[in-house]
Amino acid sequence: MPRTSIPDLYEAYREGETLTMLTAYDAPIATHVDRGGVDMILVGDSAGHNHLGYDDTLPVTMEEALSNTAAVDRAVEDAMVIADLPFGSYGQSMETSVENAVRFVKEAGADAVKIETAPHGETTIEIVDHLTELGIPVQGHVGLTPQRMNQIGGGYVQGRDHETSAAVDALVETATELEAAGAFSVVLEAVTEETGKAVTEALEVPTIGIGAGRYVNGQVLVITDLLGLGSESYSLSKQYADLDSTIRTAVESYVSDVENGDFPAEENVYDPMTD
Repeated sequence: MPRTSIPDLYEAYREGETLTMLTAYDAPIATHVDRGGVDMILVGDSAGHNHLGYDDTLPVTMEEALSNTAAVDRAVEDAMVIADLPFGSYGQSMETSVENAVRFVKEAGADAVKIETAPHGETTIEIVDHLTELGIPVQGHVGLTPQRMNQIGGGYVQGRDHETSAAVDALVETATELEAAGAFSVVLEAVTEETGKAVTEALEVPTIGIGAGRYVNGQVLVITDLLGLGSESYSLSKQYADLDSTIRTAVESYVSDVENGDFPAEENVYDPMTD
């Protein structure tokens, strides 16, 4: 059975179904996320601080992102796999942008790529237009754009009447421009609920919110936030498990068993007479 396609997403969207997306960065987690029934898996550059040990998304390299995407691709059967284009991999030239996007599809098996766009970001909007013309599906991303964190100065909620925040109208117009350029959906990150609703009402393609409120067409979360795995708690997220505690307890039990001589036990030893 083929993976979820853009026509599949549009059919669900037209029927009023809420779309689901989660991040994954490796094969074991991607397998569980896929079997859990999500529509889309985002191999996000959030791997930087949630998988690779960096402080944020900016250090993630093309090779790291390609490796993560390929691992997820090998594990996924049903969900659409979307790869984040990492910081510095697009924008310098159209040639470089296209070349890197193509690598995610040809080498890593991604079904689509995602690109962050600043308010009225002409450069990335032009790239989206070019990529979609060439047959590479693109998911847009507006609102809080972590790759621009050094420029905006922090993780400020967008769509507020404040100097650190883009105006609602600017975000609506940017999302509309992304749709016109061919984006098949738009992620809205850390925006006011008013903004999420305004963008959703303005577009004819699905909006996927992460901290964008209730009036969007779908939701995405970072998998480590959902699982309670080595991550901070954010108000935009919800923790559905506490794997930090589960893993720590398992490791402590292992250490205790080894130190006390309880592991390995007889059932963990190979019989020399058995093939």
